[in-house]
Amino acid sequence: MITMRLMRFGTKKRPAYRIVVMDSERARQSQALDTLGTYAPLEEPAAVKIDLARANEWLAKGVRPSRTVQSLLDKAGKGAVRAKPTQEA
Repeated sequence: MITMRLMRFGTKKRPAYRIVVMDSERARQSQALDTLGTYAPLEEPAAVKIDLARANEWLAKGVRPSRTVQSLLDKAGKGAVRAKPTQEA
């Protein structure tokens, strides 16, 4: 099964993560199919950068996000997706 999950990088005691798409049976540091963004939890506030268009493409193909990635997508989607105001005459 293909999943959307976090891949750790950074230094000792200073974690940073990449949001990647990869096979669920592969090791955490294996080669990913696609990199969708980054997550830096130690910054104030935590920095999340996600390409929502590519993430939606993968979700439409049936990729399952991990719990953490799902919560990051929810948080990123609220600020990035805005409805256009309608003009009524």
